[in-house]
Amino acid sequence: MPLPQLTLSLQFGHLQDPAPHRAALPRHKVARWIRHALEADAEITVRIVDAEEGQSLNRDYRHKDYATNVLTFDYAAEPVVMADLVLCAPVIAREAQEHGKTLTDHYAHLLVHGTLHAQGWDHETSEADAEAMEAREIDILAGLGIANPYASR
Repeated sequence: MPLPQLTLSLQFGHLQDPAPHRAALPRHKVARWIRHALEADAEITVRIVDAEEGQSLNRDYRHKDYATNVLTFDYAAEPVVMADLVLCAPVIAREAQEHGKTLTDHYAHLLVHGTLHAQGWDHETSEADAEAMEAREIDILAGLGIANPYASR
């Protein structure tokens, strides 16, 4: 079965050191990771931000005053998934280092995670939902040749 179609906008905000993030996120890989997590055609914007922008968005939209790794703003799930995925570069870099993962693999995981959120998956509603979403992420990432991101827990 062919993968869903994706219209992708990849944006980089003002980062202190953008080079490692740009290197970890070539457009063709970002599109591949997202398309493997999609269940329908999509229009998605991915924006890589600094801690200040990440914290501001998380505070304004989730009422949590800290920078988080990924925020998903979902606008439509049918007939076309429409969403913005905002990833906070310094948080992702720190987490990748703390968990002994490559920056590229951690970005792949969080893009898959955010894409699932854009389609209605939610790990905060119940333990069963969290387990189902985690299992789906593991399956998608395995299909992309990326190790289980939860194995080190």
